[in-house]
Amino acid sequence: MSHKILIVEDEPVVAELLRDYLLNAGFTAYILDSGLEVEEWVRGHLPDLILLDLMLPGKDGIALCKDIRYFSEVPIIMVTARVDEIDRLLGLELGADDYICKPFSPREVVARVKAVLKRSVMGDHNIEQFVQVDREGFRVLVQGKDLGLTGVEYKLFVTLHRHPGRIFSRTQLMEHIYEDNRIVNDRTVDSHVKKLRLKISKLNVGVELIHSVYGIGYKYEC
Repeated sequence: MSHKILIVEDEPVVAELLRDYLLNAGFTAYILDSGLEVEEWVRGHLPDLILLDLMLPGKDGIALCKDIRYFSEVPIIMVTARVDEIDRLLGLELGADDYICKPFSPREVVARVKAVLKRSVMGDHNIEQFVQVDREGFRVLVQGKDLGLTGVEYKLFVTLHRHPGRIFSRTQLMEHIYEDNRIVNDRTVDSHVKKLRLKISKLNVGVELIHSVYGIGYKYEC
């Protein structure tokens, strides 16, 4: 069965071009041109990936990405002509998996879609085997055992877990953990990671989930 790709784009020419290239690449592609239709469609059709334009009528891409993340981990590639928004698009508060800048090559879009889907499948395999995130209960279970995380530890874990293999700097992690923009030392993240690793190690699962990247930050990887 081919992967279902939802294209959310209000420029008909762009949307149809993307659809044609995705169809030729073996995907099943659907188009929505209004932000107001997206959440209900995603809940009802469960796409495998969303190509989400930033500027949309009704509800913009940033708001949609945030809202979708409350109920789904579907991979999202943001599409934008506003280069100054890139940091926000990949910001921890959004949970976007990648971004593409307009104007773009349709072939590049297809390549990005394939790459993100590949990462997602690898991540899902590991997640199903080891980790479950209970978003309603704000819990993380490793091999069925509750880690008993604090609110800050939960945010830290989910941020890393959402993007397997992606390296986050301490500054990026702090921006997500402390949404009130309080001023804290960036080494505070190290302290939270240390406590998080200790809780994971106590379960004796034999897997290190949170990895240090020397001189840069941290990443999640099974």
